[in-house]
Amino acid sequence: MLRPLTTHQVVVDLLVAGLFLVVAAPAELSIMGGVGSTGAASDAAGVLVAVVFTAALALRRLAPGPALATAWLGAVVQMGLGRPPSVSDVAIFGVLYATAAYGSTLVLRLGLVSALVGAVVITAYLTFDQFYGGGGALTWQTLPLALVMLAAAAFALALSWTIGALVRTARRARATRLAQERAESEAVAEQERVRIARDMHDVVAHSLTVVVAQADGARYAAASDPAAATVALETISSTARAALADVRVLLTQLRHSQTHGPQPALADLEQLYAQVRAAGVAVRVEVDPAPVAEPSAAVQLAVYRILQEALTNALRHGDGESVSVRLCWHPDRVDLEVRNPLPATAGTHGVTGSGAAGSGAAGAGAPGPRGHGLIGMAERASLVGGILRAERREGVFVVDATLPIGAPA
Repeated sequence: MLRPLTTHQVVVDLLVAGLFLVVAAPAELSIMGGVGSTGAASDAAGVLVAVVFTAALALRRLAPGPALATAWLGAVVQMGLGRPPSVSDVAIFGVLYATAAYGSTLVLRLGLVSALVGAVVITAYLTFDQFYGGGGALTWQTLPLALVMLAAAAFALALSWTIGALVRTARRARATRLAQERAESEAVAEQERVRIARDMHDVVAHSLTVVVAQADGARYAAASDPAAATVALETISSTARAALADVRVLLTQLRHSQTHGPQPALADLEQLYAQVRAAGVAVRVEVDPAPVAEPSAAVQLAVYRILQEALTNALRHGDGESVSVRLCWHPDRVDLEVRNPLPATAGTHGVTGSGAAGSGAAGAGAPGPRGHGLIGMAERASLVGGILRAERREGVFVVDATLPIGAPA
């Protein structure tokens, strides 16, 4: 029943009520009339009316329902004492406004009913008790004046309620807009986290795989071929430094959203192939036909990241001897295929997945544990509107993707 208010709002409401009482009480004391004798009895009745309406005004935001009941109590006391309308009645407008602006659905409806019923009560009270001495007879001569009085009272009371209802609608619209903005902001943040996680996985997984392969090779070659061990250590150093630079860029992006993460392009593919070859795996690359124009940066990034993850899987789960890459740059699309022979001890399960329109490519029997790699490749393809399939075909794990090229960069 009680609405939560800030300290500032409580202080403001109490100050407004106090100022209202300061104005209303002297005005009531200046009115001579009502049931009983004049003088002390009339003054006491006036102060009582002012205090009741002041209480209703003070409660209007904290408890709109009780404030409405208190306002009706003040009106009944005022009419019961036979007192005429006064400054104290102004509180009724504030209470009706609060019932529509801050009250519950029930209080909102009671406020509208009170405005309409109150207009009828005011008209009846003023017409029969004040202007015509309680005669109780409504003649054709007094009917137009009564109708005008009824219309004016209904308009004034309903206007206060309507303004409150408009404020209520505006507050709810603002709350809805803020909730929508928060939801959109959270969605954007989630997309950004997923993108950064995908970039981090692509960079770290590939680089660490190359480092592990080179470290194993250097360990075995250290005794028999020190020169090969030195070359392997140099490859480890350069690969780790490049990965560290990419990770630093990604961490900077986490702190400052306006910075861009690593954005490799087609020109960086040769370095990627060289890293895999340095790890001891022969990479056969076929590009036919070649691109006639530079594709967009998004397509270049998707091609690079898909190849990076596919070659990383070849290092981790292939037979360790060879992997073939085929790129076909058509006018409207690029077809990408990576064939990775599996070791003879690999499982017999097949895996088929698609990355169309954002679905993930994963399944049982993928080379290694089901993790972020296949899902990340499918996401890369879907981000540019392409599809990706990953499956085992007769002892060879094949990653096959089709990406629309779109407008050239």
